[in-house]
Amino acid sequence: MIDKLEFFIALAREEHFGRAAEMCGVTQPTLSAGIKQLEDQLGVMLVKRGSRFQGLTPEGGQVLTWARRIVSDTRSMKEEMRAAKHGLSGRIRIAAIPTALAMVARLTTPFREKHPGVTFSVLSRTSIEVLSLLGNLDIDAGITYLDNEPLGRVTSVPLYDERYQLITAAGTEYSDREKVTWEEVSSLPLCLLTPDMQNRRIIDQHLADAGVQVRPTLESNSMIVLFSHIRTGKWSSIMPLNLAETFGFSEPIRAIPIVDPDARHAVGLVTAPRDPQTPLVQALLDEATALAGDLRREAAAKVRPHPDR
Repeated sequence: MIDKLEFFIALAREEHFGRAAEMCGVTQPTLSAGIKQLEDQLGVMLVKRGSRFQGLTPEGGQVLTWARRIVSDTRSMKEEMRAAKHGLSGRIRIAAIPTALAMVARLTTPFREKHPGVTFSVLSRTSIEVLSLLGNLDIDAGITYLDNEPLGRVTSVPLYDERYQLITAAGTEYSDREKVTWEEVSSLPLCLLTPDMQNRRIIDQHLADAGVQVRPTLESNSMIVLFSHIRTGKWSSIMPLNLAETFGFSEPIRAIPIVDPDARHAVGLVTAPRDPQTPLVQALLDEATALAGDLRREAAAKVRPHPDR
């Protein structure tokens, strides 16, 4: 039954019998036969029949919810028994929005020092893809925005607030300023993330709220591409403060706070809403909680007056 449910989940995700079979490591006839046997056992049609995948039936949609729950519980049981016998081990799959990727190492590095039997897979994905992967059991956790667009049912640990800075080369307009406004930033040749990224939608909204509309001269879903263009001195960008600090921008690159408003958006770790969580995911949530405390203390230290002043 579990194998057949795995087949069914893969088919719903891939929407193609051949790809689903490949994902499950079986032949297409084996996958098709398994789903047919599942239909016979449940007494309902799950998949609209045709020469190719045409979608799930209404009953198939209901079964998919149960299938994900049952498969998730089965994986949790196996992982808990393995942890009880050998300690924490296995692979944790994480998907993160591009602006949070630089922060992932602060989560994974201390985790692996405590649990050396654990390995990680880290993917860069949009916020929408993070939630989709989580719902399809394709990842164990995501790092994404918590307070801007609906998350649905998830367990979340807030990590930090994303604040925005103008990233520009020395000698460009506004590069000698201590702060700039969203309206002023709009006049620069900007390279930004692509519109499918929530970071871009946030930036567009703050610019619109300032009464301006921006058509960036370059768009990319890669932060590395944006960095390389900024370094030419011909482009500027808008990036989160924590990202600028992680990459240690210095001359000839300047990071200048954007105000009016000083916008903030929460970023955190999200997991499926399970009780209990798997041992691996629970340990990751605990590590995220500890990291959140460290980040709060670091942020407080930056604004605290120096005792000699």
